[in-house]
Formats: sequence, C-alpha cells, structure tokens
Amino acid sequence: MRTRPLTARYHVTGQLQPKDMQAAAAEGYQVVLCMRPDGEGWGQPKFAAIAEAAKASGIEAHYLPVGGNAVPMEQAAKLKAILRETEGKVLAYCASGARSSGLYQMAQSMPG
Repeated sequence: MRTRPLTARYHVTGQLQPKDMQAAAAEGYQVVLCMRPDGEGWGQPKFAAIAEAAKASGIEAHYLPVGGNAVPMEQAAKLKAILRETEGKVLAYCASGARSSGLYQMAQSMPG
C-alpha cells in the first residue's frame, strides 16, 4: 500500500484490498474513503468487503464514488462534511489516487 499525503491528515492511494485495512489501522488511519464505483474495474473488490475489513480493523469507511452516475459536487460536499467531523488521519482511494486528490481539492474550494 503506497500512500501519498496531500496534507498531514489526508492521504490518497490507488485501489485497496480488504487485507490492507489492518496495515492502514497500524499506520494510524481512522477513516477510509472509497471514491471508486463498484464494478469499475476487473478484480476490484466491492466496497462492502472493504467496509467489513475496515470495521474489523477499527476504521470507519465511507463510499463516495466518483464516476458513473455520481455527481462530483455532491460527493465533494459529502467529503467536506466527513473531514469536518473527523479528527484523525484519512485515507482516500480510487484506481490511482487522482480522483481522491481532485475531489479533495474540490471540497476545499467549496464555501463553508
């Protein structure tokens, strides 16, 4: 699992697997955000599997897909709210980390 920090508490990465949740917890992540729609790529685990493994590792998981029918501005508003309510480290993932970075920048530019 290679992560890239955008800030001290918000990091991005590519596709995660359920087995990565224990390592994420060990690295101090308290929240995992999935920005990849289920079924987008071959071999991609469903979010439910990630969420179950996250919960077992003591990590809160949120599904904020960007792509398909999702509206990025709505997802950015949800991300902004999650970040406002979260104090610890956040790990956001998609296929490469690019959408997770872009949505973060969009959320930061929103008023409020």
